[in-house]
Amino acid sequence: MNQREKLLAGIIGGVVGLFVVIYGLQVVILQPVRELDRRIAGTKERLEKVKTERRNYFAAEDRLRAITARTFADTIDQASARSGEMLTQQIIAAGLKETSFTRTPFGPNTLRGASEIGWNVQGDGALSNVVNLVFLLNETPWLQRTEGLVVANGDAPGVVRVRFRYLTLVIDPAPDVTRTNLVARHGLDSPRRHLLNSIVSRDILRPYIRRPPAAIPGQPASANSKRPVPVGPENFRVVSLSEWQGRPEIHIRDLAAQKTMVFRPGDELAGGTVVMVDYRPLPKPGNSLLQSFSRLILKVENEYWAVERGRTLADKRRLTPAELPPELVRPN
Repeated sequence: MNQREKLLAGIIGGVVGLFVVIYGLQVVILQPVRELDRRIAGTKERLEKVKTERRNYFAAEDRLRAITARTFADTIDQASARSGEMLTQQIIAAGLKETSFTRTPFGPNTLRGASEIGWNVQGDGALSNVVNLVFLLNETPWLQRTEGLVVANGDAPGVVRVRFRYLTLVIDPAPDVTRTNLVARHGLDSPRRHLLNSIVSRDILRPYIRRPPAAIPGQPASANSKRPVPVGPENFRVVSLSEWQGRPEIHIRDLAAQKTMVFRPGDELAGGTVVMVDYRPLPKPGNSLLQSFSRLILKVENEYWAVERGRTLADKRRLTPAELPPELVRPN
């Protein structure tokens, strides 16, 4: 190997050695630095995630506090009592008679983080006042929901029968909040309420009545032009099954005399004795797709009979032992 070849080999060896040294420096110095950078980036990402979760937590806590401030109370008993009182106030504010409505509690239904309670409400009243009630319940600021609204024609033009479920929540566990007197967003004198006036003016629930034939001059009026009101049990309709101071009251409408009579447990009625008011939700007789939420229980001799709310005394039906309320079932 001559001098030139030795010089070339030395240069090549030096370059190779330089690359080896550079690679070694990368392994020894740069690789730990890169690993440290990766860890720092991961830590920053986790910190940002923690900050996001923290912001979301406080935002959710603020929302929960705002929602809890719109509930009636922190306990089921208090919430049930206050929601029932609010319902009564809204019924009266709508221009309806409190005695014409029944309110039976149901629940609680356990949900995740809350308990659902409510009332089964049904009653009769003028169509305009029922529209007022639905409007007021829709505008109430409390945490609530109305579902299963059913409106049917009543016993006279402009009078309807309404039924619905009123639901609210009790937060569990509830954050510590200060409740204030909530004010509805809109009242009965607001333009939003006036938008519903067409429902009342058209009286869309009135049943169709065929126009009577025109009278011919010189001939007596038809014998069917004025039919007498029946005087039998079909003349007495159960219009309300409410409670007053914890005691059931049965309101019976005399269609002939156009007056309402009030009966209580122990009173004589329809050849029997008023026993109680059964508030169990049960399938409606003759239509199992609908529910009946209250009925009058009569005892005639040794048998029990039921009259559903809205039916007449002629519609009473005998109860089988399996249909009796638990209070009337004799222990074996």
